[in-house]
Amino acid sequence: MSEKAQHAGVARLVPLTLAGPAGPLEALLQEREGIEPAITAVVCHPHPLYGGTMHNKVAHRVASALFSLEVAVLRFNFRGVGKSAGTYDQGQGELEDARCALRELERRFPHARRFCAGFSFGSWVASRLAASEPSIERLLMIAPGVHTQTFEEMRTLATPKVIVQGMSDEICRPENLLRVFPTWAEPKRLIEVPEASHFFDKQLAELGDAVVEAMREAR
Repeated sequence: MSEKAQHAGVARLVPLTLAGPAGPLEALLQEREGIEPAITAVVCHPHPLYGGTMHNKVAHRVASALFSLEVAVLRFNFRGVGKSAGTYDQGQGELEDARCALRELERRFPHARRFCAGFSFGSWVASRLAASEPSIERLLMIAPGVHTQTFEEMRTLATPKVIVQGMSDEICRPENLLRVFPTWAEPKRLIEVPEASHFFDKQLAELGDAVVEAMREAR
């Protein structure tokens, strides 16, 4: 067996620098060496002004859960975070950063299907990316901040949507989501994680299981 064949399928985490709209964007690509993925996903991190980065434990767990389903996953730092150039742009520039990440996946894996995911603030970015990019086949939102943003695109977006909500979330409170969720377009699915806080403290495994359960059918 050749050395190349021996290494095919080995999981690897590849640091990348993307040519973002406000300058270089720091990113990490989780892939299997030598294997063309059937599905790729962009994962958006929580709010840049409150310590959110691509290394956030919820964003990391979501990426790991998707990767376990043989999805190639690209996380990245929004402008002004970590080594990414630029400054916070109230969600507008951050949407373009996410679009840049999507374009990188399209360039690397032109034949793959496209998913996107986000946590908290990242959910808002991911939702608007899905609404503006017809190639995205599935949207995963963890604790969307419906108390700070309208998520108005969700009322008409026909892309399948999965929402995971901690029922003890003290920031993105479940009652706020439950009030607006009925107005969102089908197809949609809400997974409630009992007693989970905003950051899924001590319940990251439950979060990962919920993501795998919900997304497995889309493989």
